[in-house]
Amino acid sequence: MSSYYLDLIVQGALYALVLFSVITWVLILAKGVQHYRLGKRDKQFTKQFWSASTLDAASALASDASPKSRLANVGFAALHVSESGDASSDLEHSWDRQELLERHLRQQIQKEYQSLESGLAVLASIGSTAPFVGLFGTVFGIIHALGAIGKSGSASIDVVAGPIGEALIATGVGIAVAVPAVLAFNFYVRRLKVTAAELDNYATDFVNLAQKNGFRVTRPATKAAPQTARPASAPQQGAYA
Repeated sequence: MSSYYLDLIVQGALYALVLFSVITWVLILAKGVQHYRLGKRDKQFTKQFWSASTLDAASALASDASPKSRLANVGFAALHVSESGDASSDLEHSWDRQELLERHLRQQIQKEYQSLESGLAVLASIGSTAPFVGLFGTVFGIIHALGAIGKSGSASIDVVAGPIGEALIATGVGIAVAVPAVLAFNFYVRRLKVTAAELDNYATDFVNLAQKNGFRVTRPATKAAPQTARPASAPQQGAYA
């Protein structure tokens, strides 16, 4: 293999590692912003929820701004369905009230888990493959150095310094890309487990509150749509003399 193609392979490995590094830091920043915003909104909603006087009053607070608020929305919707549905009408309403509520909460927790889990597989893949990509560049850099030695018939430092330097750079870049990816993956997996545990605890509290309330929640009153004023009818011809 010619030195041109060897250089091309080493440079390709370096460009791939640079791309991996960009993806890693974009995901780190994106996941950090995501967890910060959701954590802040969850704290606000939790404070409002537990400050409500009754479960009916809390149903009017639910919104779609945080995982807990979406979980509450699903819980209240399940209670409304179980209250209005006929047990003999279809399979959707054939569940017990508590079973229906728990099933909807479990499904929503899985959706929130999948949303927070997005991007972590990419971090794990980069963290596990980046060192091997760097090693791949290192191998071809050494092959380039050996080829240069064979052509020149000398193993002096000026002959092997360039190819060996490229090989070492590829190894170092591979490690530098892998370390942040692995650390970020472990950190966000830990955050994901903490968030999932908080959602499980909140779902348990929600079921207990619904049980005390007889699994019945009054639907929040909807605001009536404002009526637009009817335009005055044009006077008919001949109405005035």
